Amino acid sequence: MMKKATGVIGFVALALSIPTSVQACTTVLVGKDASVDGSTLIARNEDMGTAWAKHFYVRPENSNEREYVSKGNGFKMTLPKEQMKYTATPEWDDSEGLYESAGINSKNITMSATESATTKEKVLKMDPHVKDGIAEDSLVTVVLPYITSAKHGVEYLGNIVKEKGSAETNGIILSDKNDIWYMELLTGHEWVAVRVPDDQYAVIANTLSIQKIDWDDKDNVMYSEGLKNFIKKNKLVDKVEDVSIRDVFADKESDAQYNIPRTLIGQQILTPSEAKKLDLKNDSFDLFKKPDDKVSVAKVGFVLRNHFNNTKNDTYTGSKPEEFRPINVPRTMESHILQVRNDVPEEISGIHWLAMGVPDTSSYVPFYSGITQTPKEYQMGTDKPDAESAYWNYRMTNVLTVPYYAEFKNDQVLPVRKEVRNHLTQEMKKTDKEAEKIIKENPEKLPDYLNEQTKGFSDYTLNRYKQLNKDLIIKSTEKTKVEHKKDL
Repeated sequence: MMKKATGVIGFVALALSIPTSVQACTTVLVGKDASVDGSTLIARNEDMGTAWAKHFYVRPENSNEREYVSKGNGFKMTLPKEQMKYTATPEWDDSEGLYESAGINSKNITMSATESATTKEKVLKMDPHVKDGIAEDSLVTVVLPYITSAKHGVEYLGNIVKEKGSAETNGIILSDKNDIWYMELLTGHEWVAVRVPDDQYAVIANTLSIQKIDWDDKDNVMYSEGLKNFIKKNKLVDKVEDVSIRDVFADKESDAQYNIPRTLIGQQILTPSEAKKLDLKNDSFDLFKKPDDKVSVAKVGFVLRNHFNNTKNDTYTGSKPEEFRPINVPRTMESHILQVRNDVPEEISGIHWLAMGVPDTSSYVPFYSGITQTPKEYQMGTDKPDAESAYWNYRMTNVLTVPYYAEFKNDQVLPVRKEVRNHLTQEMKKTDKEAEKIIKENPEKLPDYLNEQTKGFSDYTLNRYKQLNKDLIIKSTEKTKVEHKKDL
């Protein structure tokens, strides 16, 4: 995500010796044959503000006869007439744009946008960004409700970039039950996309990451119609057939400290057999890797919670926390895992897992894509703390944990997280079973049932965290230093 920095962000980043750039998100992609249950998984931490609430809505299907206009940069386009239902996580204040971030539509197509990156200035001079072209604040809103497959999403967005131009360098992720596509908007009009191999995964961190491509592999590679000629005409490489997109386009200035270490630590977690080879100061990486073991939703969450745990670079306990930028940071606003399952009926295959606030001290709550409404607590919250919204309750857990991190995380937060995970796992099994019965016997009742069940998931988790926060306050007050004699 890329937005202007705020005073709160700058203060917290300085206090924790973390670089203050707000170009800051981390993505994890897992192909269906690399996951434990045959699901496709796309996930991302959305990093921008320490006190900036995200909301969660279901946008209903409707008929459009309107022109979309971005409040962020004035981007305009006429929307297709028919809009599908979709989930979305916009910001509480849309004065600079919606920033809907991620969601699943009624065809179980998922989208997460964006993984912000930078292009070399010399290349951008050849095809500059378009000031009122499509930007991050609009991407989910104008693409997700209108696409019928992940590949269709690439084509659809590619056509928008061709006609309107792109305002930013961004990475966009799209998936369906079979495919995951990762797309990079490189310049004002040039883009490239690759299909994630079914048996592999990727961890991507704020840098253009697509490397050598096969120009003729139509099943696994897509690109703007002018890209090849753009590279040739501007003499960006000697032989276009051997081009590395990353080497040609990526501005790598911040990679060594800020970006690549996140990719490498994610690969260490998912492919530990290569851990001995890991050098966080390495300046290169493979985009796609095979995991040692099949990857679960919980494992993806483990990656997104990482802060170089228990090393010298640990954000909270390390001796050199400033050396590398971690995956999990204080300014994470929400973290999502979008799952499309292949072992259940299509009506219940899409799951929008959502952890509000900082994932390290939060829990991923599952929301079936078949819901028609979200709990009221997910539709609340501003830039001022409150006692009701989901965002601020989960954010408060992090605020209360950090001052005594080593003790509170292990003794207070982890037991609750484990309890919540076990409860939700069992409840989802029951919900799946009952939902399959409803699909066969009374399909029209399914949305109401899923609304009720997901509200139950939310209520249970939120109540446990509210109690956790009370316990943390009590534990914190017990830490107050007392100078007088104990017997007085």
